[in-house]
Amino acid sequence: MSSVAPGSGVSFSQRLIDFLDRIEYRRLEEPAEREQAFNLRYEAYVREGMISISFDKRLTDAYDEMDNVHVFGIYMDGEIASTIRVHVASPGMAHSPTVDAFPEMLMPEIDKGSTIVDPTRFAVHPAMSGRYPELPYVTARLGFLASEYYAADLGLASVRLEHQAFYKRLFGLRPLCPPRVYHGMNKQLSLMGINYCAVRESVVARFPFMRTTAEELDTLFGMASVPLGALAAAAAARNVESVGTR
Repeated sequence: MSSVAPGSGVSFSQRLIDFLDRIEYRRLEEPAEREQAFNLRYEAYVREGMISISFDKRLTDAYDEMDNVHVFGIYMDGEIASTIRVHVASPGMAHSPTVDAFPEMLMPEIDKGSTIVDPTRFAVHPAMSGRYPELPYVTARLGFLASEYYAADLGLASVRLEHQAFYKRLFGLRPLCPPRVYHGMNKQLSLMGINYCAVRESVVARFPFMRTTAEELDTLFGMASVPLGALAAAAAARNVESVGTR
């Protein structure tokens, strides 16, 4: 992805901030909303050859029902455009998809008392992925914000080899071990990780759209589940006194 929009004179970093005006973050808890995410996952994963075609055309598993997970939808004009789920693994609740897939790498961190943020089931609507190159960035932002809210020690990504460059560029994630079979996916996934506290300031400096506020974090991850409108998300990213710039 180019860092500058061709012919626009606007940096890609600024485009990402402006794009937050167009999207709405929703934590999905109602069954009908979750079905939208499960259907979108299925469509995107079949298209990428990650799963086989199934009759019910939905992708969900037991991890969606755990107490340490949030499932999010990113909406444009009232329609779901992308989705991601975020698990928070810690000594009190150690399981998450990636912890269970790479236990020899991650359980020692849990045993030391670490908090791990594990974003998975990243999916962008196939009809929108080419039109809106900003969508993967504002979707991945939710994992970064979760790391801030939960004071994570380690942030993860379980990705295909060809997607490693995106996570390295955006977050500074580094590969931790070779790819392996991952929860029945047709393609192997690699484990990437970062020390969140060590990279937080540099990520926000390079990508100001990662800025956030206590209000935004509470809305996304707190007890009350309410949609975070476009104006609120954009205002958080533009706020120079935000949490992410401490």
